Amino acid sequence: MARDYYGTLGVRRDANADEIKKAYRRLARELHPDVNPDPETQEKFKEITQAYEVLSDPKKREMYDLGADPFAGGGGGAGAGFGAGFPFSDIMDAFFGQATARGPRSRARRGRNATLRVELDLSETAFGTTRELTIDTAVACTVCSGTGAEPGTRPDTCDMCNGRGEIQQVQRSFLGQVMTSRPCPQCGGFGSVIRTPCRECSGDGRVRTTRTIKVRIPAGVENGTHIQLAGEAEIGPGGGPAGDLFLEIVERPHAIFERDGDDLHCTVQIPMTAAALGTQVIIETLDGPEQVDIRPGTQSGQVIPLYNRGINHLNGNGRGDLMIHVNVETPTRLDDEQEELLRKLSQLRDEERPPGKFTPGQQGFFSRLRDAFNTGGR
Repeated sequence: MARDYYGTLGVRRDANADEIKKAYRRLARELHPDVNPDPETQEKFKEITQAYEVLSDPKKREMYDLGADPFAGGGGGAGAGFGAGFPFSDIMDAFFGQATARGPRSRARRGRNATLRVELDLSETAFGTTRELTIDTAVACTVCSGTGAEPGTRPDTCDMCNGRGEIQQVQRSFLGQVMTSRPCPQCGGFGSVIRTPCRECSGDGRVRTTRTIKVRIPAGVENGTHIQLAGEAEIGPGGGPAGDLFLEIVERPHAIFERDGDDLHCTVQIPMTAAALGTQVIIETLDGPEQVDIRPGTQSGQVIPLYNRGINHLNGNGRGDLMIHVNVETPTRLDDEQEELLRKLSQLRDEERPPGKFTPGQQGFFSRLRDAFNTGGR
């Protein structure tokens, strides 16, 4: 879907029904045509209404999350009127039926969440690390202390709503006289008006700046892991509480190891003679060099495990394993003396003309063809 309904309502993708309804009611009170009659605001009101219609309906939300059209065959969408699915009752609740929504609303609002990508090496994700991160964020204005008013002044009580943050109207209808309440258009529902905004923040109560924070990355994180730092994002308007900062871990590729969960894999190449006679090789691990025994007769493709040499388990004890894959190299060029020695060895082992044995899983072409016909005939 091209439209981001979660972003339109300003909620997370895992937000529950109560959070979605609360976000919609808050936006509806701000963007309703009775409060802001300009065409641009009316269009935004249609957008949040369409977003709420989708996200408040479990079936439509599921279709949207799967990338399908939630209005397919339903005739919905912005501007479709007060048909099926239109949250008319929620609009009525937001304006007229919710006692908790009455009265002036606070200028202090929660700040937005933010996500920061952090690149780490494999050793840092395996054992954990500490990073100093510089972030561009909003902090409370030091001039007005987050109030938004110039020092020495304070917001004045709104003379239109007398500080209530809402105005009431009596309208005639076929049901008789109906009293409705809506946010005050002069103060925006705050109940007060800032006559002299702060010269530093222009009345917002916050300013942009950069700051450095020290973050402890736990051992065992992997590519795509998210770490939540509560209250470390930007502060909200009016000196409201700060949002949360999410760190998204990006693990850099390693030159030797490949990661599979908490296990590591690497490949070591040894000569044919070393595989036949056995030897010892030095393997680089995350803990440093380690000597590994190659037993006589080791075959190409054999795996040698080094237990507890992998990644630390996240939020747990112990570590994964390091799996060493052996690749036996066959020489491609031999001098005369080497060739003579190998010929003598093949004579001693009676391998001058090997018969070529097939083993299960390594059948020849005609055997596989025969099996395919036999299977198809059954």
